[in-house]
Amino acid sequence: MNAVQKLRQMVGEIGKTTESGPQQAAWDLVGRLLARMPVDAAEAGRICDQKDLAGLDVMVSRLEQPEAPPAPSGPTIPEEELDRALKAFKKRLKLMRLAEESKLGGRQLTGGRKSEIDAIIPPDEFPYEVWQALAASGRLKSAGQGFYTLA
Repeated sequence: MNAVQKLRQMVGEIGKTTESGPQQAAWDLVGRLLARMPVDAAEAGRICDQKDLAGLDVMVSRLEQPEAPPAPSGPTIPEEELDRALKAFKKRLKLMRLAEESKLGGRQLTGGRKSEIDAIIPPDEFPYEVWQALAASGRLKSAGQGFYTLA
């Protein structure tokens, strides 16, 4: 059971319990759980102090169904810069593959194997936003941890 599920369970228990002892312990647990959640601390404190069950239910619902992050409204990147960045990415990927294929193995002859490199960290000449824009447009794919691969 994760913390959000536990919060949902506590909402049900607080709603059923009429005794002040168990209810106070439940509100204390809710306060500790909300302190670990990505919620407004002042609002969470108000809900716990006033024992606002309806407010707690709304907050838990927002945690269960988070809203999609707003679309970035930053400056748009010119298409020419995206093309230059993609060309630099392809060139860097090609060089990385050639460098791996040209390595000598344990013997004095190469194995003649193809490179298995398919994702690289993009060149530093372009800002991170350029690579995000290329990934968003479908020309690159994010492979995670800052690596990108051709789509």
